[in-house]
Amino acid sequence: MKKTGIISHLFLLMAAVCLLSSCKNETVITFRSLLREMTSAETLTRYPTPDYRLVQFSSYDRRSIHPDSAGWYANNDYTHFIREETTGGRCEYVMLEADGPGAIVRWWMTFGDEDALNSYIRVYLDGRTEPVIEGMAPELVGGGVLAPAPLSTSVSPLTEPQRRGYNLYLPIPFAEKCIITLENDSVLITPQRRKPSIYYNIDVRLYEEGIRVASVKSETFRDDTLAIAECAADLDRAGSNQTTGKEQRSSDGMFPPGTECRISVTGKNLAVSNLSLSLSGSDTAALLKGTIIRMWFDGHSTVEVPAGNFFGTGYTYNSCHTRFTAAETDGTLSSSWLMPFRDSCRISILNSTDDTIAVKTLVTLAPYRWNENSMHFGASWKEYPGFETAGSENTGGTGLHTDVNIAGLRGKGLYAGDAVLVFNTADAWWGEGDEKIYTDGETFPSSFGTGTEDYYGYAWCRPELFDHPLIAQPAGYGNFHPGMSVNMRYRILDAIPFRESLRADIEMWHWVKTTIDFSVTAWFYRLPEF
Repeated sequence: MKKTGIISHLFLLMAAVCLLSSCKNETVITFRSLLREMTSAETLTRYPTPDYRLVQFSSYDRRSIHPDSAGWYANNDYTHFIREETTGGRCEYVMLEADGPGAIVRWWMTFGDEDALNSYIRVYLDGRTEPVIEGMAPELVGGGVLAPAPLSTSVSPLTEPQRRGYNLYLPIPFAEKCIITLENDSVLITPQRRKPSIYYNIDVRLYEEGIRVASVKSETFRDDTLAIAECAADLDRAGSNQTTGKEQRSSDGMFPPGTECRISVTGKNLAVSNLSLSLSGSDTAALLKGTIIRMWFDGHSTVEVPAGNFFGTGYTYNSCHTRFTAAETDGTLSSSWLMPFRDSCRISILNSTDDTIAVKTLVTLAPYRWNENSMHFGASWKEYPGFETAGSENTGGTGLHTDVNIAGLRGKGLYAGDAVLVFNTADAWWGEGDEKIYTDGETFPSSFGTGTEDYYGYAWCRPELFDHPLIAQPAGYGNFHPGMSVNMRYRILDAIPFRESLRADIEMWHWVKTTIDFSVTAWFYRLPEF
């Protein structure tokens, strides 16, 4: 009996050890899990588990080494690589080298001429000598080779190919290591010159050590075509107002200056899934700038942004449809950010104009289970009116450009996107400036870009309009000439976690010395402090 009991205990102990070992070795991150994460409405509302850092590899000018350095605003942001390697007798330039576990989550490129377009990409994973992905760069990143639009796309389709921004949102998970190289026989790099003009920004998640990630395989993109197509279709559908069968609250009326249209909700296990707004007034620009969207969740004030900025239409009605916002030319504006709360929510539409305006508001609610990782939605807005640009020294300016702050956040949360709205006053491009995003006290930004239009998914300051689930230019009239331009970028897999703080800046780098009006909006989620 005693011997049998010992054997039984040993068997149970071995079974427990095997079970724990199985749990420990269970794959956490896969290609399909990242696709599901991209399309889940709740992804941004919960602090990520497992946690990760988001870092960016780009072709930014390597003279930019420190804010006090002479090259901090250097503008030759092309054809910079980590190193050059010889593989199988061919020359390959290393664009990205990252130790896993991790995942490529957003990839942008553009090409200055035919020689630049003739670039060949290889993606190597986990020390293997054969690439898991390879092909001509334009087709691979934005030509739909790996996935259909909007996961792989170039914008705008009205722009000639060598002036487009090429975007890939298809995730590429890796367990141990990822190296991305570029081959192009036309590349020439000397201390005095570099050619052709090849620009890139690649965002990668780096998970904590010990997180299990299943590396993607070459056949994955063939075997998982259904999952890829479903993800692409879901992104295209997202943002449409599907409110049937859901609880709604509405309010409308005429509101004199200083008054507000207000909707309040109390209850548990709820979230705002859609906010629809119609405005009417005598002055459209004043209406869209002077109508302020304000929100409180569980007593915390988290949003105070003009309607034109919050919905991405600017100060005229510009039709645009993205994953999170939409604007119609008839004045209907809507937001599909999922906004959870623990107990209460209050949304206010404040009239800060000088005239009485008509407001019609509709709020749609959806079930949501609040837990310890749930976060409140937030949005901030900053305005820089009458901003005096430095201008390039080549055009008679001073060259003394500056960094403009988009957002400064404290606490723990996710950075989910931003937008710029500019009123240009000169016949010159205003957006040479690079984005610089710092997390948790970094002294050098973990995201350092190559130009404003590159950050927002297009290229070469082109004015052609486009919208996409995650990037949009609903107005580009001010890109080369006096007028208004609006650029938006939203983040899902490339959302940036911060544990203590985040600072997002962008260079104000205008080609000429002039005065412009510039404003920035940021969207984020943050853990509440109850």
